Amino acid sequence: MDGQRTRFPPQFAAAAAKERTSLAAEIIGEIRRQVPEFARPLAGNFGAGIQQGVESALLEFAGQLAAGRAGGAFSEDRLRVHRALGRGELAEGRSLDALQAAYRLGGRVAWRRYARVGRRSGLGTDQLVVLAEAIFACLDELASAAVRGYTEAKADEAGTLGRRRHRLLDLLATGAPPDAVREAAATADWPVPAAVACVALGAAAPDPARGRARLPDLVLADTDGRRPYLLVPEPALYLRDGQVQRVLHARPAVIGPTVPTSLAADSLRWARAILECLPEGPLGGPVDCDRCLPELMLLGDPALVRLIADRRLRPLDALTPKRGERLAETLLAWLQTNRGSAPDVAARLGIHPQTARRRLHQVQHLFGPALADADARFELEVALRGRVLAHRPPTSR
Repeated sequence: MDGQRTRFPPQFAAAAAKERTSLAAEIIGEIRRQVPEFARPLAGNFGAGIQQGVESALLEFAGQLAAGRAGGAFSEDRLRVHRALGRGELAEGRSLDALQAAYRLGGRVAWRRYARVGRRSGLGTDQLVVLAEAIFACLDELASAAVRGYTEAKADEAGTLGRRRHRLLDLLATGAPPDAVREAAATADWPVPAAVACVALGAAAPDPARGRARLPDLVLADTDGRRPYLLVPEPALYLRDGQVQRVLHARPAVIGPTVPTSLAADSLRWARAILECLPEGPLGGPVDCDRCLPELMLLGDPALVRLIADRRLRPLDALTPKRGERLAETLLAWLQTNRGSAPDVAARLGIHPQTARRRLHQVQHLFGPALADADARFELEVALRGRVLAHRPPTSR
C-alpha cells in the first residue's frame, strides 16, 4: 500500500513499540489456545523460531510506523525467518491450513491491541482504517513467505523421497539382498508387502495432451527408462486401482506373476519375456502372466524348445504346410484332452467328430510308439505349444 497514506503521530508509534513484548506473548498464547495443532508446548528450535518470528515482525512493524511507511515491504531477513517457520511447520507434521490459521489469528490479535493503543493516542476513524489495512498487508506478506517455505520444503521432501524410492525400485528389480531392501524401504517410507507383481510396459503412444500418469503412492514406477516398468504391491488390491488401470491400458503391458517381494526381479524378468514376443499394435488390455505360466516356461529357453520340436515333430516335415498344421493342431488337442476320444478332440477344435477321427488315425500312423510313451508325449506337447506360441503370442484374456 502507499507509504504516504500511513503516517501516524509519533506518540502512537512510540506507544505501539512498547507493546511489542506483551503483544508477542499474547499472540503466541492465543495461537496455542485456539489452533489445536499448536496446543502442545512449542519447545526446541521450532518454538524459539516462532518466538523470534513474532517478535521480530512486531519490531519491524513498529519501525515502519515510526518511519511513516507502515504496510511497506518487510526486509529479506525478516521474510527469511518466516520461510524458515514454514519449513518448520512441515517438519513438525502440521498442515498448511494450521499455519495459515495461526497467521490469521495473529493478525486479529495484533489489530485489537493496536486499535486500543490507537484510540488512546487519539487516532481518528480514517487513521484506524489505514492502520488495519497496514496490519493485514504485512500479515499477508509474512504468511505468503511462510507458505512459500512450507511448499518449498514439501517439494524438497518429495524429491528426496522420490530418489529414495527409485533406489529401492532398482534394488528390488535387480534382486538385492533382503537386508538391503528392508533398509532402503525404511528410508523410503515404503512398507514391505507380502507380495508384489512387476509390470513390463511397452512404448506409450504419443499424446501431447496427456501429462505424466499419476499412480497410487505405494506403486513404484520407472516409466521414463529405456525399459519402463511398475512394481505393484499387494497386486490383488492395486491392480484394480483406476489409476493403475489407466496406465495398463494406455500402452502394451504385461503383468508379471504375483510373487513374494524377494522374487520381484523374477516377476519383472518373466513379464519382459512375454512383452518381447507380443505383436505390435493395440492388445485390448494387459497380458497377465499368471494366466500363461506354461508359455513363460517355454520362453525360458526357446533354443531348447526348438531342439525338442526338431526331433519330435520331424514326421510332419514330409507333409504340406497346411496338412502338417492341421495334424499338429489335432495332436495337441488330443494331448490336452488327456488322450481324449475323437468327439473330445472335435469339440476342442470345433470340427466334425468324423474329421477328428480321420486326423487321429493319421497322427497315429505318423508318430506311432511315441504316443504310448509318457516322456515322449510330454516332449511332443512342449514342442507343439512352442510352435503355437511362435505364431500366436499370449494376449489379454
